[in-house]
Amino acid sequence: MIITSTKLIKEMKSSKLPFPAAVIFDWDSTLVDNWKAIHLSLNATLAKMGHQTWTEDETRRRAKSSARDAFPDLFGEQSEQALKFFYEAFERFQLDALNVLNGAEDLIKTLSKNGIYLAIVSNKNGDHLRKEVAELGWSLYFQEVVGASDAIEDKPSIEPVKLALNSAGLDSKSIIWFVGDSVLDLQCATASGCVPILVEGGSIGDECIEDWPPHSIFSSCKELEEAFLDI
Repeated sequence: MIITSTKLIKEMKSSKLPFPAAVIFDWDSTLVDNWKAIHLSLNATLAKMGHQTWTEDETRRRAKSSARDAFPDLFGEQSEQALKFFYEAFERFQLDALNVLNGAEDLIKTLSKNGIYLAIVSNKNGDHLRKEVAELGWSLYFQEVVGASDAIEDKPSIEPVKLALNSAGLDSKSIIWFVGDSVLDLQCATASGCVPILVEGGSIGDECIEDWPPHSIFSSCKELEEAFLDI
């Protein structure tokens, strides 16, 4: 039986979270919303390559994998050319559309004040990701910021998680939260032995969630912060 998101939310709300030694965050739709820039850049690339453009909803649903992984399927032999054009376009739009999601900064500050090791693992290009983190003044909170192409593979591979925890000094019994908004995040969290936590900043299909169930679901970072303070 496939568990619907609505039912799953009700079941997961009461799950008591274990106190973490480290927390790994996804970026887009988890801590920030920069989909406008992604959407504009992707549509410019699709048009340039002679493809049908996408609606913003399609972009949010379909653009979860890193460009390194997704573009060969989208553009075939033109993938390298498309990737170069996409990143040039994204650099024009990137910082104009960057918005912090509800409670994200307070959550980060609360975790940091409690001595929690913080890292980011995103499928956004690593250089662009770090530029956004710096723009918000958040670089001091995160010990590692890992984006696409920083590790030998991107999410849902465990390789970027290993890189993000490289300087954490944790043992095998350490509890690590992985906070994200997508099935890729749940897959990556589960494969790497982290506690998968879903924040509903994006959308997730019911058809996948049964195979990759989160430990807990929260409507926002603010709600997750309240749960952390209640541990």
